[in-house]
Amino acid sequence: MDTSGQLDSSISSFVILLAEDNPVNQKVAKRVLNHLGYQADIVNNGLKAVKAISEKSYDLILMDIQMPEMDGLEATKYIRKQEAESQLPPIVIIAMTANATDDDQNLCRDAGMNDYISKPIQIDKLKNLLQHYASLKTTNLV
Repeated sequence: MDTSGQLDSSISSFVILLAEDNPVNQKVAKRVLNHLGYQADIVNNGLKAVKAISEKSYDLILMDIQMPEMDGLEATKYIRKQEAESQLPPIVIIAMTANATDDDQNLCRDAGMNDYISKPIQIDKLKNLLQHYASLKTTNLV
């Protein structure tokens, strides 16, 4: 069965929120996402990410870990708590951080993040992660 057309349409309808405080990283990530066929809204801290998901439905959040006002770990914990209390389906949250140790990955997973990508972000790794979660959305497994 050919699912390439199905995957293409799932990519174009996949709604992403990028939570990143560094303006240069925002521009680079936005350019990479656009190149891969995705659109993303951008916020510059965890508090704004929490607010954004209350105003719009997102399929996936790319969440920087170290941000002002509310870091990515705190924001993820808050989002997971809100989802549980409101009985909402969980949004896929992928951590983005320069800290690539096993302990850091465990902190991300313990906070409720689904996955992890280290900075600087490698385009192929990001592409594979996004395609994986977009395909799960298509088959209603997320």
